[in-house]
Amino acid sequence: MAVMVKHEKLKNWVQEVVELCRPGSIHWCNGTKEEYDHLMTLMVENGMADSLQNRPNSFLFRSDPSDVARVEDRTYISAPTQDEAGPTNHWIDPDELKKTMTELYTGCMQGRTLYVIPFSMGPIGSPISKIGIELTDSPYVVCNMHIMTRVGTKVLEVLGTDGDYIPCLHSIGAPLAEGQEDVPWPCAPIEKKYISHFPQENLIWSFGSGYGGNALLGKKCLALRIASAMAKREGWMAEHMLILRLTNPEGRRFHIAAAFPSACGKTNLAMLEPTIEGWKCECIGDDIAWMKIGNDGRLYAINPEAGFFGVAPGTSYNSNPMAMETLKENCIFTNCALTDDGDIWWEGFDGEPPAHAIDWKGNDWTPDSGRPAAHPNARFTAPAAQCPVICPDWEDPKGVPIDIFVFGGRRAGVVPLVNEAYNWDHGVFLGATAASETTAANIGAVGNLRRDPFAMQPFCGYHMGDYFQHWFDMGDKLGAKAPRIFYVNWFRKSPDGKWLWPGFGENSRVLKWMCERVEGRADAVETPTGLFPRKVEGKAGAVETPIGLLPRKEDLDLTGLDIDNDDVEELLRIDTKAWQAELPDIEKHFDQFGRHLPQRLKVQLENLRKRLK
Repeated sequence: MAVMVKHEKLKNWVQEVVELCRPGSIHWCNGTKEEYDHLMTLMVENGMADSLQNRPNSFLFRSDPSDVARVEDRTYISAPTQDEAGPTNHWIDPDELKKTMTELYTGCMQGRTLYVIPFSMGPIGSPISKIGIELTDSPYVVCNMHIMTRVGTKVLEVLGTDGDYIPCLHSIGAPLAEGQEDVPWPCAPIEKKYISHFPQENLIWSFGSGYGGNALLGKKCLALRIASAMAKREGWMAEHMLILRLTNPEGRRFHIAAAFPSACGKTNLAMLEPTIEGWKCECIGDDIAWMKIGNDGRLYAINPEAGFFGVAPGTSYNSNPMAMETLKENCIFTNCALTDDGDIWWEGFDGEPPAHAIDWKGNDWTPDSGRPAAHPNARFTAPAAQCPVICPDWEDPKGVPIDIFVFGGRRAGVVPLVNEAYNWDHGVFLGATAASETTAANIGAVGNLRRDPFAMQPFCGYHMGDYFQHWFDMGDKLGAKAPRIFYVNWFRKSPDGKWLWPGFGENSRVLKWMCERVEGRADAVETPTGLFPRKVEGKAGAVETPIGLLPRKEDLDLTGLDIDNDDVEELLRIDTKAWQAELPDIEKHFDQFGRHLPQRLKVQLENLRKRLK
């Protein structure tokens, strides 16, 4: 199927890359099933992939052990000055970085095919969507992009002769000399890996890695790092947030966007199965939200992705049954174990471990091996459309109106189950100070507290202090139509280390309280600081506390839930001394942003200090 290209600037850019990278051939991707099937067949024949007997049209890949995750210390925001990139990003001068990478790109695709992938982030033609063009020498990337984005000739039709696109150049950095035998997972050594963003030019260059967000450039690179910088300039929002629709028994819909750091149950919440009677949850997106203000003054969100790129270990019918149902066919698995009956397996999978498997490195494995069978960051790539609880409106080009923002983190103590922000500025303060105790999935000693503002620290494409200001600016534009803001902590423990909250589907009880708070908006009173505890009227009750509005036990629907009364009280307890002890860490966190820190955040910190007295 021939691809017609009428965009002269695009054709010229592709020709420039051909002359620089010197591929053996060029293929313009059309996004068809035939194209996907052909590339998969080639990769199976070449030993790069295994076809899974028990899952129709599904395949398992094993990466090189040096290429298993995002490489944050090789990821750069190359703004014109280091000050514009800010303290949370790695920076190299743009001219210097381009010179280094141009040398690496020279001849890097020799003996390989250059694939041109036209893709849309968001429904094709949506006013919130953006078009990207990824040039890559990896057929694995092409097939993943088929699932994760909308790829094909329709994108080129929308682009027309002079439409805007984000150029994304990727190479695995492993040229093949004539007659040289390829390896199952070609990539460059770690010191030659670069994932580079030039936000002033809306440009992405990636070299040396074939894995995940390093190579699927529509994902974190475009959808967050470049998009966040574009959103700041253009007056919209690109956020690391799931989107879900919750419908109450009367049929009223609430749309929730939620941001959590890693290992905090984001995908589980996106595919929630409510345990409270009459409530229904539908998934719109599990990872990224793009949001623009609509004609009615409300904030509308789309999921810019078309698939799920999820962490496999820990995913099970117990933790996330809807994800497991999504993975039955048409999926790509990376760095999972292969069972003797031709299926995948990972730690945390349902049932007993297999007696024997081939591990993610291709070696024999048994439960006595003393090592994981799957890599801790093993992944699945699955079409969102085949999720059983996908929302019928998930591809609505105008998006869905957001009622509620939720932030959260993993804390064994201090932070209660849920609290509501007093107002927008207080909500921005909650997002800006979001923190989690590190787990094995994070870098750092287990149990250390890491601030991850808005769950965006690894993904903000410009100075994070300016990003905080952008949140204030958006709130000013939205005014009374701004979403309400809440903070949750599903992970609080008792002094003897017992989980206090059951989590998973029971989290719907907390979301119900949020929805009822929103429904009672007309009756709610503006709450002055310093009066405790005064009940705040609304459909669902709340009391003022130093850290925000909290439900009382009777405000949460605990019907049918076997939970000890003391545990509920502990979940909602505010320890003033523990919160006072948090203040120095928040101050240190804010200090790194220097003159870029908005004054309004300083005011919020002082307000908290006063309330804690």
